[in-house]
Amino acid sequence: MYLLDKSFKSALTRGGQTNRKMANANGIPKVRREVKELSFLFEISQILDRSMDIRDVVEPVLEAMAQHMGMLRGTLTLLNRETGEIFIEAAYGLSNTQKERGRYRLGEGVTGKVVQTGQPAVVPLISEEPLFLNRTGARKSLRKKDISFICVPIKLGNTVIGALSADRLFSERISLKEDVRLLSIIASMIAQAVRVRQSAQEERQRLMEENIRLQQKLKNRFRPANIVGNSREMQVVYDLIAQVSKSNTTVLIRGESGTGKELVAHAIHFNSLRAAKPFIKVNCAALPETVIESELFGHEKGAFTGALNRRKGRFELANGGTIFLDEVGDLSPTTQIKLLRVLQEKEFERVGGTATIKADVRIIAATNRNLEKLLDEGKFRHDLYYRLNVFPIHIPPLRERRTDIPLLADFFVEKYSKENHKDIRRISTPAIDMLMSYHWPGNVRELENCMERAVLLSVDGVIRSYHLPPTLQTAEASRTTHSTTLQDALDNLERELIVEALKSSRGNKAKAARALGITERIMGLRVKKHGIDCRKFRIYG
Repeated sequence: MYLLDKSFKSALTRGGQTNRKMANANGIPKVRREVKELSFLFEISQILDRSMDIRDVVEPVLEAMAQHMGMLRGTLTLLNRETGEIFIEAAYGLSNTQKERGRYRLGEGVTGKVVQTGQPAVVPLISEEPLFLNRTGARKSLRKKDISFICVPIKLGNTVIGALSADRLFSERISLKEDVRLLSIIASMIAQAVRVRQSAQEERQRLMEENIRLQQKLKNRFRPANIVGNSREMQVVYDLIAQVSKSNTTVLIRGESGTGKELVAHAIHFNSLRAAKPFIKVNCAALPETVIESELFGHEKGAFTGALNRRKGRFELANGGTIFLDEVGDLSPTTQIKLLRVLQEKEFERVGGTATIKADVRIIAATNRNLEKLLDEGKFRHDLYYRLNVFPIHIPPLRERRTDIPLLADFFVEKYSKENHKDIRRISTPAIDMLMSYHWPGNVRELENCMERAVLLSVDGVIRSYHLPPTLQTAEASRTTHSTTLQDALDNLERELIVEALKSSRGNKAKAARALGITERIMGLRVKKHGIDCRKFRIYG
């Protein structure tokens, strides 16, 4: 055996063979041979590109080597660094039993030496090489004809990960030097393919871990897409929605008018297993007592005056889905009894009908009434209360989640800007201060109305304090104690306009003065009068 770490010459002296003679082996012209070689290597590269799993392409590579190089057998061996064992990963011309027998330790046999030293090796005649172990037992039948064996390392950088080997019938006309060179190129291509796949696998693993991390974060910080708010109070609501959505439990949503109870009901339904089924809304306070029973349970033809046809009720329409009973605290005692039966028995009859109808409906109820007080007054049934109040969710009023006010204001400004085809870029600082100071008795609904009005009034792309309703601008509403004289109001307006101009000009007083239509001298006097520091506006764009 010859380790080819210095020269190929010593490995090729068998039979007086010369390098010049081998360069013209079989009489093939050099140019033609190079063209065939390039075509062969291109085929190998195409095979390696077929699959990201290296195990799917190694055997086709070995088959191509056998076809183009006259190879009798070929193997790709890999080193298990944990056990120190070298094993055959893929082979051409070997049976499964022979592949299983082909195992070596580092430094053991020709393959073990190549993996240990990282240098290619050539055995011109395996019958004369004591290091050649023939562990697979595949060469016994060809011993008389004798075989040449070539083995080259597969390296990732300076690390040997395995070896590529081939054996062929010995002939003095065959250039083993060319075979070693070609096998080394193929081994390098395989190593590069392994490197690319390892990088891809590492990137895929990183992305999977990142995806799992983000999913866990989203799971821990669930937030419905239809609700705006990041406050701690709303996160409690989001957690409750996440916990109850996948069940069929009856939910009672409580909170002041305008807090967004219907949005919470939507979020529960569309994050539940019933999301593809109907979501039917009923405003119990808006329906007269004479028609609410018909609306909920339907009626038969001729059940009462005006009942010209059979009509399905809301419960029947919601079958398989969810029914949202808003303002359930306003139901009459008679309707409460019939609703209780639906909750208990999951069945009802249409008005004027006798047939019992089954209802697979999830009930979500909401109210802004004090049900406990209604219980004491005898206006709400205890048994219905306990049936509805299985999983209560309290929606905090806007004054208890003030950190959400800027987010909600921006959301409504964007919404109504699009609806009214206006370009509103931002809300001024004094306007934000005013929004944050107000006590919001009408909650989110009142804030939405205020921002819609402000969008319509704005003419310069900015929501200013004087665009907000008068109720927000009083001393009592904004919880301020400053004087409300005309001069004070004018000074506040002047200061606000100057501040906004300085923001837009990044603190450039001359540019701000031009925008306001005043001289630089007047701008300087006004800045000094109001004690405005122009330097802090250099961060604004």
